[in-house]
Amino acid sequence: MIFIAVRFTARPDHADRWLDLVADFTRATREEPGNLFFDWSRSVDDPNVFVLLEAFADAEAGAAHVASPHFSAGLATMAGAIAATPEIINVEVPQQGWGAMAELAPTGV
Repeated sequence: MIFIAVRFTARPDHADRWLDLVADFTRATREEPGNLFFDWSRSVDDPNVFVLLEAFADAEAGAAHVASPHFSAGLATMAGAIAATPEIINVEVPQQGWGAMAELAPTGV
């Protein structure tokens, strides 16, 4: 799978609306057949920072995502709301989706 982590710094006047700004992009991406997950988180240290964790089944699914109209529209929307160029990690990993963590499991359940 292709695993991607992107860190976005929103302009302070857009941070509280960030998830609304990217809602259409998020919905459309999650509907792509090759998308495994597309999850946003907000930093607990800096309320202007958002991290996107996303994965696609393979390189072809990732390429289809980047070529999609909603990708272009999403980037255009985000460009007007970011304070800096996003930082990205993009790697291919030999699994499909999330695996169970070996070191931790619930107790008393």
